Amino acid sequence: MKLSEFNNHMPEELIAEHPAKHRDEARLMVLHRKTGEIEHRIFKDVLGYFSPQDLMVFNDTQVFPAKLMGNKEKTGARIEVFLLRELNASNKLWDVLVEPARKIRIGNKLYFGLDDSLVAEVIDNTTSRGRTLRFLHDGEHDSFKANLLSLGHTPLPYYIKREVEPEDEENYQTLFASKEGAVVAPAAGMHFSRELLRRMEIYDIERDFLTLHIGLGVFRKIDVEDLSKHRQDSEPMEVSEALAERVNTKRDAGHKIIAVGTSVLRAMETTVGMNGHIKAFKGWTNRFIFPPYECTTCDALITNFHLPYSTMLMVAASFGGYEKVMHAYEVAIEEKYQFGCYGDAMLIVD
Repeated sequence: MKLSEFNNHMPEELIAEHPAKHRDEARLMVLHRKTGEIEHRIFKDVLGYFSPQDLMVFNDTQVFPAKLMGNKEKTGARIEVFLLRELNASNKLWDVLVEPARKIRIGNKLYFGLDDSLVAEVIDNTTSRGRTLRFLHDGEHDSFKANLLSLGHTPLPYYIKREVEPEDEENYQTLFASKEGAVVAPAAGMHFSRELLRRMEIYDIERDFLTLHIGLGVFRKIDVEDLSKHRQDSEPMEVSEALAERVNTKRDAGHKIIAVGTSVLRAMETTVGMNGHIKAFKGWTNRFIFPPYECTTCDALITNFHLPYSTMLMVAASFGGYEKVMHAYEVAIEEKYQFGCYGDAMLIVD
């Protein structure tokens, strides 16, 4: 398919700047992919579409405070540093993005904190905005990491134009986040409140977890019209032996497997084998899913409403069917659903 076919004509005013007051009270559109029928519900109604012993698979990645503000040596120029990933713990090397990049060259030093307590040296240029930083810190790695992250802020997506607020530290995170490594939150999972998770237990709807540390590549602008030529950025992920066995047993017994978020679907499709079974895997994935790809690992997908041309929209369209999903987006715009990570949700079921 072509990139131009994924313009959903979303007005910018439909981008949610803040989440719903209660996690499970965002709006929920239910799309039945066999018939194209659409229902309008509230997210807490989502459990009504599943049966006892169905299995929801969540992404347990944890977003870390990746945005820092530093000062350039000598000039004192303010520089935004976006931490992407730690490259080497013992040498305190990090892969980062800097803005404005034109001011930052190899050999420059950057100072962080009110008292310039943390210093980093630029040791490499990786892309036009990418740099490798070596942090100059004599202490143990744990104390360095704690100091570094204490200076950071929640990395809200680029399309949220406001300043970060204290509430974002909690809001831009799932309740079950436990494995640090993401700079983008698995937004579908953020709709699950403690009350809704408890109701899952009461209804005997099971849950389990995989890990995919979502990177900024999901927001990277696609610059080719022919989607087969796009290359997704690689991200670290893990599917455990226990999860693979559980998913496969459930499928064979006729129970539904529900992917909570496009990151979960991408991870499971990375490990897919015969008959929709998945395999244990620990490594990196650059799986790029777009129509007419056939997803075989899951029976339902919970996801948010995504911006035009986004890879996440393409994943949803692959699962639900291009025509049906793009029509659902037309309805969502007419009904003024909220888009983006803090927006409303869609459930795609048979």
